Amino acid sequence: MAAEGVGTALLLAAIVGSGILGVRLAGGNLAMALLANAIATGAALVALILAFGPISGAHLNPAVTLVDAALGDSRWHEIAGYLAAQVAGAFAGVLAAHVMFEEPLFSTSARARSGPAQAFSEFVATFGLVSVICGTLRLRSGSVAIAVGAYITGAFWFTASTSFANPAVTLARAATDTFAGIRPADVPGFLAAELAGAGAAALLWGWLLPAGSRSAPPALAPRVEGSGEEIS
Repeated sequence: MAAEGVGTALLLAAIVGSGILGVRLAGGNLAMALLANAIATGAALVALILAFGPISGAHLNPAVTLVDAALGDSRWHEIAGYLAAQVAGAFAGVLAAHVMFEEPLFSTSARARSGPAQAFSEFVATFGLVSVICGTLRLRSGSVAIAVGAYITGAFWFTASTSFANPAVTLARAATDTFAGIRPADVPGFLAAELAGAGAAALLWGWLLPAGSRSAPPALAPRVEGSGEEIS
């Protein structure tokens, strides 16, 4: 749980911090600001998954945790702790970014992200993210970190919502009135779309790789308590 909290905090610090600095350095060119935001976020994700994956699985995302449990790869009694750590870590990461860039500790975002196109974008973004994780985890386990970082970097650009794809990220980004923010009124639509996208991906991969046919590679076998081994 500590690994999930710290990892999610660092992820949000990367998202919000790079958004703030990108806008400050881009001189009004929002495309350049978004490019900086996307590259920094994708690179940070690769590093965080490599660092925290052997401890907690580096979900850093409630949608991933719920899918992991639904597919039988996590124990349900751990889920509440993971979710709480991820959400708390996300807000801590926003706070850290604001302190680094001398912004108010928390501020309600005024950045509108509403409408069917935005919601569908979040469905697609989350469906794709969970699919990338499920596919690489089972079939190319050594490539998970690179695949997730690359997908998120690309999804910043091919989705209208700039790919939040993470309920903890969505909640915390409502508390930053910066480039990365989202208006609180738009949060419920994003959350619903993200959970629907994750659920659709879980159904797809539960069918593509049924439980009886899935065998995790040794390095991704279920964690043994006290052993320090990696979980999926």
